[in-house]
Amino acid sequence: MRRRRLGDSDLEVSEISLGSWLTFSGGVERDQIEACTKAAFDAGINFFDTANVYGRGAAETAWGEILKRYPRDSFVVATKLYFPMSDSDRGLSAAQVHKQIDASLARLQMDHVDLYQCHRYDTDTPLEETMAALTEVVRSGKARYIGFSEWTPEQISAALTLPRVEKFVSSQPQYSLLWRGPEAEVFPLCAAHGISQIVWSPLAQGILTGKYTPGSPPPPDSRAASEVMGGFIGRFLNDEVLGAVQRLRPIAAEAGLTMSQLALAWVLREDNVASAIIGASRPQQVQENVAASGVTLTDDQLAAIDAAVGDVIAT
Repeated sequence: MRRRRLGDSDLEVSEISLGSWLTFSGGVERDQIEACTKAAFDAGINFFDTANVYGRGAAETAWGEILKRYPRDSFVVATKLYFPMSDSDRGLSAAQVHKQIDASLARLQMDHVDLYQCHRYDTDTPLEETMAALTEVVRSGKARYIGFSEWTPEQISAALTLPRVEKFVSSQPQYSLLWRGPEAEVFPLCAAHGISQIVWSPLAQGILTGKYTPGSPPPPDSRAASEVMGGFIGRFLNDEVLGAVQRLRPIAAEAGLTMSQLALAWVLREDNVASAIIGASRPQQVQENVAASGVTLTDDQLAAIDAAVGDVIAT
C-alpha cells in the first residue's frame, strides 16, 4: 500500500482509506465492521474516515471500540461535523464545534483526531466564527489538522484569506470517473494552497464495480437493494449509465484489473488526490480494492475510459 502526504500536513495517508458512511452507520453488523477494519490494517490501510452523523454516532462508537485495540500511532482517523445530531444540534457555530468535537472524541475513545472536517459549509454561521473555533480545537490538541467537504471555490478562497487561523489541509469531494465536477476549479485551487483531496464515492456508490447491469434488477445482496444503504445510488442507476459502465469491462480485463481496481486507479492518477475512501461490508472487498494502490494507467487506457463513459460523465 502506497502512502501520500495529506496537503501541507505531516500526515502520510494510505492511497486507499476505509470509510464508514453507509456501511458502518447501520448497514452491516458489528462483526462485519470488525472484520473489515482488521482486513484494512492487514492490507496496509492506515486512514479511517467517519463523521458524527453516521448513524447518529453509531459509526464513531463502533470504531472507538475497535480501534482502541491498535496502537494510536498506527492509524490516522478523521471525523466531521455539520449535519443535525438532534433537533437543536447542527451547523458550524463555535458552540457546535466545541460540543461536537468533545462528543466525537468520547465516542471514539480518543484524546484527539488527526483530521477534523466541516461536513458542509454553514451559511447560517459567519465563516470567521467557524474558523476561529476550529483553530481553538487544533491549538487545544483535540485535532491535529482541519479539512472541509463539498465547499465551493469561493468558500475555500474566503477561508484561506482569513488571518491568524489554522489552514485547511484537506478537501473531501465526491469524485469518480463518472462524477468529475471538482476537476475544473476545486482541484487546481486546492493544489495551489497545499490542500489535498480525500475523495468519497470513487466507485460511484458501487456502480463502477459492474455488478449492476442494464435491464436487470439490483442483486439482492447489493447496496441498491438495501433499505438502509440504497437511498443515494439512484442518480447512477439508469440503463444509459449502466450500459456505459459495462463498456469498461474489456478495458479492465486488458489491464489485468477488476472493475473496482480500474475505477480506483483512475481516481488515484490525479496527484492532488491523497486517498480514495472505500466502503466495505466484507473483508474481501477491502482486499480487492487495495490492489489498486500503485497501479498506473496508460494514456491509451485513460483515453479508452473516456470514450466508454463520455456520454454519461457529470462535470
